[in-house]
Amino acid sequence: MKTELLLSLLETNARYSTRDLADVLLEDEDSVIHTMSDLEKKKIICGYHTIINWDKTNKEKVMALIEVGVTPERDYGYDKIAKNIYRYPEVDTMYLMSGKSEFIVIIYGKTMQEVSNFVGTKLAPTQNVVSTSTFFVLKEYKVNGVIFDEEEKHNERLVVTP
Repeated sequence: MKTELLLSLLETNARYSTRDLADVLLEDEDSVIHTMSDLEKKKIICGYHTIINWDKTNKEKVMALIEVGVTPERDYGYDKIAKNIYRYPEVDTMYLMSGKSEFIVIIYGKTMQEVSNFVGTKLAPTQNVVSTSTFFVLKEYKVNGVIFDEEEKHNERLVVTP
């Protein structure tokens, strides 16, 4: 089975039926089902997600990217600190980074105040955290390869210069 092709197809569109995947991969459907199940057990496939443009709904949602500076712990490095942070239910995504800060934490809240409260009362006081810098997302243009303003792109007029 062409496992990497299967993964690429699912990453592009998790709604492909196992029958369609089998046709593309030139495999039988049972083989695709078995391979997907195996990949799920191995935590290679970690979930199936939908990309939603929340700006087109009535739901108020605030996204924040937070740079977190920390002092690594002897014998544990960054992993123990990361575990203390990513276990908060507010934390959606967390990365260890190179650069100015050690971590980038992504959280969602109903309001900026809710995000600020999390940073001030939970994240900043966490042991070994030495700094935080919060950036609020004002508009999403492209998420996981999906462009949100595609219709606006078609309505743009060409600028004609003499």
